[in-house]
Amino acid sequence: MNNLDALNYANKVLKLNNIESYKIDTELLLSKALNSSREKILINLDYKIEKKNFSKFRELVSRRAKKEPIAYILNEKEFWKSKYMVNQEVLIPRPETEIIVNEVLKLTNFNTAKRILDIGTGSGCIILSILKERPNFYGSAIDISKKAINVAKYNAKMHHLENKIKFVNIDIDKLNHNKYDLIVSNPPYIKKFDLKKLISDVRLYEPFLALDAGINGLSAIEKIIIKSKILLKHNGKLIFEIGENQLTPVRVLLKANKFYINEVCKDFQSHPRVIISTRIF
Repeated sequence: MNNLDALNYANKVLKLNNIESYKIDTELLLSKALNSSREKILINLDYKIEKKNFSKFRELVSRRAKKEPIAYILNEKEFWKSKYMVNQEVLIPRPETEIIVNEVLKLTNFNTAKRILDIGTGSGCIILSILKERPNFYGSAIDISKKAINVAKYNAKMHHLENKIKFVNIDIDKLNHNKYDLIVSNPPYIKKFDLKKLISDVRLYEPFLALDAGINGLSAIEKIIIKSKILLKHNGKLIFEIGENQLTPVRVLLKANKFYINEVCKDFQSHPRVIISTRIF
């Protein structure tokens, strides 16, 4: 069995199981099994694979065939400009969430000193990406999942940011102190009854705790808006992600809680995705 044989085998298995990205996934999985780069594998297609390594590869292919996301199998996902460790305790970072990072960087200068809070930090990818770009920021990050906090702490250490951030395993309801210049969040925003409609990669593997937003899909967002009135400084910014068809009710919630809406950023499909708002009272 050589590299080419292994790739052909996996391509066939994944294609039969309706994995659209079967070619790139196959190459990534073989890279992991052999602890080698994709480039090295592709230019050495005649390379003979040891039996134990092929066995490992078959196991990885089997997991992907069952729709387990490639990011969980590889235990990593690229976000913004870096890679982050992920597992099934945290959501897989999405490209549209990078809008939050981009908007924070647009709003602040390189040398600005700010205090920033990330609500529902998950892997920590949002706040850690920001801290890497803003050396004088100091961060706090909370999550109700202790296992998610552990993942975020690992990522902070991996990126040498552990001295610039404090992680707390707490619900936003119980956070009542400190004044922040910025609050960011990618909260749960899927309606409870829509969870079963999600694609199997998400429905079967990603944490429901980070997806389920109650009957109307707004429970977490409403809580964040209300608490941000207390946690933000005057003129502090609240920047967060929303789901489809949520712009109108979220506008109402923000205005009712005396937030000014600065901008609504659209994602790559032209859906309203990130709201930038200011505490104005």
